[in-house]
Amino acid sequence: MTGQQVSDDAVMTRIGQATMLLHGGDREEARNRFTTLWIELGPDGDPLHRCTLAHYMADAQDDPDVELAWDLRALTAAEGLDEDRLARHDSAAALRALYPSLHLNLAADYVKLAQPDAARIHLDRARAAAETLDDDGYGNGVRAAIGRLELRLRAHPER
Repeated sequence: MTGQQVSDDAVMTRIGQATMLLHGGDREEARNRFTTLWIELGPDGDPLHRCTLAHYMADAQDDPDVELAWDLRALTAAEGLDEDRLARHDSAAALRALYPSLHLNLAADYVKLAQPDAARIHLDRARAAAETLDDDGYGNGVRAAIGRLELRLRAHPER
């Protein structure tokens, strides 16, 4: 195992542990751990780690503006991933499949912030990116969430 793989495992494990806290209801401790790790990664840290961490950090936020900022960081980091970096990670296909979720989260953020035009842009991007998803639980769940958000925007076009 190379040093990069060990580092990947350690960072991804720490992100996973904080995510478990988040899903267990301890949002504050999850935010604390995500923040510590974000600082350790730094602005030039591995885009894969930054994307994954920011994606989950957004879910830990109570303020929709802060949630949006983290979701935008996740998308920016994802766009910084190159094929070489993806190839060094076991879940390269799963990471590419993250784009529909990233755009869906951004669309939902914009709905919360009463910015329907921005929400529709990201909802369209989520739908287009979802074409690459498998016909499995994750893919079907993301597509269903896209459909629900689309219905919500249609029902309340001003939101």
